[in-house]
Amino acid sequence: MPKQPLHKRFFIWRIKNISEKNFTYILSGLVGLFAGLAAVTLRNITFTIESALDNLVVFSKNQIYFILPVFGLFLVYLFTKYVTKKKVEHAIPSILFKLSKRSGLIERSKIYIPLITAPLTVGFGGSVGLLGPAIASGSAISSNLGKLFHVNQQTRTLLIGCAAAGAISSIFKSPIAAIIFAVEVFSLDLTFASLLPLLIASVASVLTSYFFLGDDLLFNFNFSDKFQIKDTLFYVVLGVGTGFASIYFTKMYFFILKFFERFRSRLIKLIIGGLAIGVMLYFIPPLYGEGFGFINNLLAGNHLAALGTTPFDHFNDNIWVVIALLIGITVFKAIAMTTTFAAGGAGGIFIPTMVMGSALGNVVAKIINNLGLGFNVSETNFTLIGMAGLIAGVLHAPLTAIFLIAEITGGYELFIPLMIAVSMSFIIKKNAIDFTIYTKELALKGELLTHNKDQSVLTLMSLDSVIETNFVRLNPNITLGDMLHKGVAKSTRNLFPVVNKNKALVGIILLDDVREIMFNQALYDTTLVEDLMHNPPDIIDYKTDSMKTVMAKFQDSNAWNLPVIKDGKYIGFVSKSKLLTAYRRQLINYTTT
Repeated sequence: MPKQPLHKRFFIWRIKNISEKNFTYILSGLVGLFAGLAAVTLRNITFTIESALDNLVVFSKNQIYFILPVFGLFLVYLFTKYVTKKKVEHAIPSILFKLSKRSGLIERSKIYIPLITAPLTVGFGGSVGLLGPAIASGSAISSNLGKLFHVNQQTRTLLIGCAAAGAISSIFKSPIAAIIFAVEVFSLDLTFASLLPLLIASVASVLTSYFFLGDDLLFNFNFSDKFQIKDTLFYVVLGVGTGFASIYFTKMYFFILKFFERFRSRLIKLIIGGLAIGVMLYFIPPLYGEGFGFINNLLAGNHLAALGTTPFDHFNDNIWVVIALLIGITVFKAIAMTTTFAAGGAGGIFIPTMVMGSALGNVVAKIINNLGLGFNVSETNFTLIGMAGLIAGVLHAPLTAIFLIAEITGGYELFIPLMIAVSMSFIIKKNAIDFTIYTKELALKGELLTHNKDQSVLTLMSLDSVIETNFVRLNPNITLGDMLHKGVAKSTRNLFPVVNKNKALVGIILLDDVREIMFNQALYDTTLVEDLMHNPPDIIDYKTDSMKTVMAKFQDSNAWNLPVIKDGKYIGFVSKSKLLTAYRRQLINYTTT
């Protein structure tokens, strides 16, 4: 008997010796390790490109350095056009779509594509972040790892959440915030079954980061200013400000993307977007790249270093000019970031959100301190809490925002002001716009996974799995006699779709509709199908109706069977009994994750 392949022998051994639960723990550790490696690799490649550009004498950082993003975008354009032949996808929206409609299956190419396109974009000065691409690469690794070991859809979804937690844990060295991010953004249930794998992945990833990068932290400062109760009202003001800034950030994002849709050529988008970014960078250099240096300088109280060299250097001794420049960064960071995306760049929105929030928080503190009313607040604290407010508002991730800043500061001294500002920002943004940059497209289609179990189960269900096609079709012009001999006699169903020569559904006939006349032979040749047919209670549109809509149509119509059409043509029926059976099966699978 021939020997079985090694991988098959491993699968058999694993099934016999390792339970599904313990194997999930092992996979989550591997995912955390690989996600950490992806994040470290991404960071190192980007910093290598930035260092190389800094050392080139031909480029002058103070004069024409702002031209570099155009070269980076052009390199991304060439890579995607001639190598991958795929457009750049926005990381997290793409992952959310794969989770809801592709069973968490992600192409292998998504492992390495972000590791190339993101460093080219950010390394050359594109005003976006690296977190999104790190999550994209880690998620692709986890998805393909799950596919390799034949795990089910629920475990694959959990592993993708582990990859997201691992990426954040590696970049920020904040494992608790990483776990919460996976729960808030990917709508994972915070149960013991999901918490322990997330914890294992987060720890494995942060250890990987420490191993390769040591104690190097993105934010270097000494926290010394404690919360004072007299500043409470000012934190409320900051929370309100970040709430409205979050609305502006989101609306500006979609406005600019819609503006660039009018240009069909990717090259034209690159040229227009590249020039726009160059102009913004000339007047506001801190918009260059991710912006961690900008944040660190603000936290250190050195706003001049944060602003860098600008055309307004001669006026920097005037604090109101500094405030105006910081307002400019607050306003234009969202524009520069979205323009980078629209021009074909790859990156994430998480870190640009932090940059914008830090600038806004610092502005609010400076205004309070320089109004001449005798108030004095901590600019460092307001800078930190401004970041949290924007994260909570833009991403709808309030707990992530609170714990991220708490871990960055190394304690919970700012917990109360964080809760004040974050809750205000989240409430204002959530009431104004119920979706985020990540979720808008899926939410509008009803394809977004949420913490609502009923909604998520319906989203995960496939209409194809419940469509039945074993119905005898009738032509509207045939007689009652032909219908009985060619239809009723040969069918096991009591429902008959009436379809014309163009395959369009023109009506239905139930066996009950002809029961009283089916034995009256005098009507066999004089009565046509079109005389007996009637409209169905409702119709399911294959392309536009979500499973939630399908369920609602059954509820509203009280029907047991509804026809399905696609491009105006009949393709089958969905029965309520089969739909509910599929729903119960999916619910069981979903809740046993």
